[in-house]
Amino acid sequence: MLSPSGASRSPEVGIVNPSLVHRHRYGRLAVFAALCLAVGSAWAGFDTTPARHALQRLLPRHQAQFTLVALEGQGVDRFEISGTPGHVVVAGTSPATLLTGVETYLEQVTHTSFGWPGDSVDRLPATLPAPPSPIGRTSKVPDRFALNDVDDGYSDAYLDWPSWEHKLDLLALHGINEVFIPIGTEEVYRRTFREFGYDDAQIRAWIPAAGHQPWWLLQNMSAFGGPMSTVQFARRTELAKKIVARLRELGMTAVMPGYFGTVPAGFAERHAGVHVVPQGEWVGFTRPDWLDPRDPMYGRVAAAFYRHQRELFGDSTLYKMDLLHEGGRAGDVPVDLAAQHVMQALQAAHPDARWVILGWQHNPPMAVIDAVDHRRLLIVDGLSDRYEGLDRERDWHGAPYAFGAISNFGGHTTLGANTGVWLSRFPAWRDKQGSALHGIAYMPEGTGTDPAAFALFTALAWQALPTEPAPWFADYATYRYGGADAHASAAWRVLATTAYAMPSNDWSEPQDSLFNARPDLAVRTAAHWSPETMRYDAGHFDQAVCELLQVAPALRETSAYRYDLVDVTRQALANQARVLLPRIGAAYGAKDIPTFRVLTGQWMDDMAMLDRLLATEPHFLLGHWLSNARHAAGNDAEAAQLEYDQRSLITSWGDRSGADRGGLHDYANRELSGLVSGLYAPRWQRYFDSLAKAMADGTPPAPIDWFAMEQAWAHARDAQRTTPQGDAWQLANEATQRIRICPATAATVDPR
Repeated sequence: MLSPSGASRSPEVGIVNPSLVHRHRYGRLAVFAALCLAVGSAWAGFDTTPARHALQRLLPRHQAQFTLVALEGQGVDRFEISGTPGHVVVAGTSPATLLTGVETYLEQVTHTSFGWPGDSVDRLPATLPAPPSPIGRTSKVPDRFALNDVDDGYSDAYLDWPSWEHKLDLLALHGINEVFIPIGTEEVYRRTFREFGYDDAQIRAWIPAAGHQPWWLLQNMSAFGGPMSTVQFARRTELAKKIVARLRELGMTAVMPGYFGTVPAGFAERHAGVHVVPQGEWVGFTRPDWLDPRDPMYGRVAAAFYRHQRELFGDSTLYKMDLLHEGGRAGDVPVDLAAQHVMQALQAAHPDARWVILGWQHNPPMAVIDAVDHRRLLIVDGLSDRYEGLDRERDWHGAPYAFGAISNFGGHTTLGANTGVWLSRFPAWRDKQGSALHGIAYMPEGTGTDPAAFALFTALAWQALPTEPAPWFADYATYRYGGADAHASAAWRVLATTAYAMPSNDWSEPQDSLFNARPDLAVRTAAHWSPETMRYDAGHFDQAVCELLQVAPALRETSAYRYDLVDVTRQALANQARVLLPRIGAAYGAKDIPTFRVLTGQWMDDMAMLDRLLATEPHFLLGHWLSNARHAAGNDAEAAQLEYDQRSLITSWGDRSGADRGGLHDYANRELSGLVSGLYAPRWQRYFDSLAKAMADGTPPAPIDWFAMEQAWAHARDAQRTTPQGDAWQLANEATQRIRICPATAATVDPR
């Protein structure tokens, strides 16, 4: 029941200690709590224990000062916050919503927060303060979806359970209630196609290694990096069971992959007369075949798929699948009829479930939308902030959709987003007459790289926000670091008007780093599909670093500050490369060897400076990216296989055809200590050396096989540091002096 501290836990409903009711300042919630105590048997509510356990993980020193109360939902998620010093009462309509209330309390009352990554909760006082007045919020939309189809690959396909546990806690804290979980689907496919003529070895050879599985599920590719061992199948299946169980405990929905017709090679040969449509290629990879959903065999396979999925993970109400994703071929199959049969199979297995579809490029086809009951659809839009002239009710014929954005393709470490577009467009779309907007969809291709974008985007669903970024970022600066600071506010004002004020001009992410590109004097982007020019004023952006360096020493101890200082300084260094490279090109064009050597030396020194800076923060360590894969392996040979899966994904991505002909090389480029010094810097040094030799000899530069160089690095097994080293403040200050971006009056000595 109740501890003297006021912590409440009941097998049926969290209730407030009667003694607290008498001391409570806020009559409305006190009356509600008393009613819960009196009539708890009439309304069982829900078990608040999962939320309590999350607080024990997140706030072990303060969790006992929270009393958690179950509110009746009435179809809409909401929470209420009140209390007295040391006794904070949070009431909510689900365990996850209780956690959203806790995060709101932290931000609004204690001026601390949990970010992704970085937090400031170490600055909480011993006794939690009471809210000055009750705080109540109701979700503005019912569907609050998170995670891109490819997040599991680009964020880290080898995360262990404690890491996933924290990921789910963060999503709940920020109000998400629907989470896409593809993990474990490989086991569903393995069990399914054992029933249709394939042995275990054949199925495992078809399924890629974990890091590349998202594109297999999207029907883009197969086999790369595999086969996975049976141990890996079992590990990921057990992990998926834990994830799905935790989501259910928190009152959240696991969005699971549905079955839309993907089959292994040779399916038609095993089943005479079955209609299979070859899908051609996807950026250099042979795509898996598509089983015509009209064919009677499709119904049999789909039923087996959903049966095995249910046996492993139970039921859900949301299933995600995309017909003909990124260039898939319908062949002679009428798309509308295919969609009807896909929906029929889903409804046969899960009556009243909704089909979740990604809004991306030409997806979903209008034939799909018009062929099925709109009430059974949810389109998670990946392009809400990218283009002008969008009208989603017109575009999708009134089908329900979630406002979404993809702000870091490939999991790039580049910083920024079109937040001004979010702030103006989301409420306008939601409130217009006949709106079909039902939710938000947080879908960066890799999560855990931009805490400000995460915090702002998820806030759209819970509160009225200003129509311009600057006011929101002013508040964010305070709770991000655990207290008000003039320099922190100034830094985030700069960021709000530069990296986070980009327009909807055909892009939804910032430019990536030229340090990360395959070397060329004319190169303008590292990834083939990234913006080629700066999307904001780099000179103004630099001032954010100068202001962050002057934040009060007490606030610098938070993990949030350390992450942001490294991230913003890293971005300033990367932006400088776009100024320096044209000067190097001009020196080469003029055959000015002395100037060329000076400028290329400066470039290489900047990269060395960048790698040292990155080494101070765990989230920017290559070893951190690789460690989970190594730990997941059962033996040394498997460790080599899984590490290659990770290394290849962030460099050549796949084989030579995909990397060179398909343009996939460096698609997932990112600035990590160990990657910058281990591959990016050696690439540029080799290139500059070849140009210097060409100038000296009067000959064309010798061609370099970049793919071979990248593959050698991807197959390497060199040890990588997993713990940070160096002082982030000192190195950030050194970096600003090096690239001369801060005025002489800025702090150049750490006053600690």
